[in-house]
Amino acid sequence: MYPDHSLMPKEAVHLAALGILAEGPRTYADLAAVVRDFTSHVVGPNLDLMGTSIQLLSFEGLIAAKEGMGQSQVLAPDAMLSITDAGHTQLKNLLLASVRTPFNDLNKLVVALKMRLFNLLDDAERQAQIEVITAALRSESARLALLRQRRAEETDGADTLVHWLDHDLSQIEDSLVWFESLTAAS
Repeated sequence: MYPDHSLMPKEAVHLAALGILAEGPRTYADLAAVVRDFTSHVVGPNLDLMGTSIQLLSFEGLIAAKEGMGQSQVLAPDAMLSITDAGHTQLKNLLLASVRTPFNDLNKLVVALKMRLFNLLDDAERQAQIEVITAALRSESARLALLRQRRAEETDGADTLVHWLDHDLSQIEDSLVWFESLTAAS
């Protein structure tokens, strides 16, 4: 993890894999396909994510193969995998990680994974994650609002960047309202 307790690309992939396995056993090939499908739909093709190996989870004792582990200790595509107790502990740690700003593709993936796996958290943990995400959104909004203000002053507001930032800030505000509605529903 980064010093601010937010996830690195490798950890985002581990969060996806461990969270999916927490829902039930899968073959290695199926797990890899589901993780790749989810991550590529959220962030598109990304070399930082594609180079991350799910095999490491096995070496770290976070997942276990019931069968399909060769003498080389490499998972076979048909190996049936499940999450271990250590994997559940790591999954919880990853799910409770911070969200970093600015909101780049990785952070968008982390938030999407938190939403995908929200049901694995208890009520207090869900509330804490909503607060983490809304704090990050507020920080992002403040950063972009400052840029917008400076650019509007430089151009008397007649600038495409100002208009684009208005659009971006509106989307952030919509996200804040949505996350606040989750709090009200709890």
